[in-house]
Amino acid sequence: MKTLKNFVATTPAIPTATVWLLSDLAEYRGKQELYTRQAPQRLKVLREHALIESAVSSNRIEGVEIDRKRVGTVVFGKGLLQDRNEEEVRGYQSALRWIHESQEAIALTPAILLRLHHLTRPNIWDSGRLKKDDGEIIEKHPDGSVSLRFKPMSAKETPEALQQLCTLSTHLLRDREVPPLIVWAAQNLDFLCIHPFRDGNGRVSRLLLLLMLYQLGFEAGRYISLERIIEINKERYYETLKISSDGWHEGHHNPWPYVNYLLYTLKEVYEEFARRVGDLNAQRGEKTANILHCIEQRSGPFTVADIQRACPGVGVDMIRRVLKQLKAKQQVQCLGMGRNAQWTKK
Repeated sequence: MKTLKNFVATTPAIPTATVWLLSDLAEYRGKQELYTRQAPQRLKVLREHALIESAVSSNRIEGVEIDRKRVGTVVFGKGLLQDRNEEEVRGYQSALRWIHESQEAIALTPAILLRLHHLTRPNIWDSGRLKKDDGEIIEKHPDGSVSLRFKPMSAKETPEALQQLCTLSTHLLRDREVPPLIVWAAQNLDFLCIHPFRDGNGRVSRLLLLLMLYQLGFEAGRYISLERIIEINKERYYETLKISSDGWHEGHHNPWPYVNYLLYTLKEVYEEFARRVGDLNAQRGEKTANILHCIEQRSGPFTVADIQRACPGVGVDMIRRVLKQLKAKQQVQCLGMGRNAQWTKK
């Protein structure tokens, strides 16, 4: 909440690089509705893959891994789980589903943060509870040595700090003097610096990222795993977090390295989403062109089945959709009713 406090006290001067990222993301958000109208069945597959990748990647960042052969069973199955790691991966998936289905009804409060922690840390003695002892975040080096990365807020100060985090976020998002995505990133930085739980802070922080993105209208994380993109660039994640947390307790820190890291990560999510939707559109356009060519080659009446045989790999639903469009343009007419109805060109 130190970052958010600074933003409330003085509207920040936004660096040029940050402005460019915000502009790019605004453009992607403007195209989002167009993307999500495309190929609903394929987008459903993307959603399922994102759920799996998010649950696995967010845990793997924290060193929690499961057998790749059991990923589908753990995330979507109902069978017995084999160990603690599998419980945590399934717990994260449960939290994701709750956010995906109910984000509009989830108000940011300390109780919600406790619930997210409880879901991701099932059957642990301090699941859904704030830390009771002070601690330090230690960095392990390749040579085996360790150093202090950051000293989080004390356990005594944590409850009030979390309440301020929620209150200040709500205030800034309501007043709109600071761009909402900057509030989003600053909130995440403050959450990680407070470090409210004994364990599981990183996973809750990533769930909080998704929850706030959905509430701000940025939906690409439903289809492309934000957690996977963070995992791919986790060295940069830790590096920018370390830079931006330096001086945090005094409020003299520089939040922009971490803010820009998150904004760039979100941009990568949208770029991948656009590529995948673009691929779908290209395939769809090619198939439509094939259907039109097959129809053009017909010299007499034809059925949907005739066109399907002439266009391998094209579904019946797509053929009917193209025929419906041609009929609306009065370029074809239907000579009967039912599945075997004949069509003819006008």
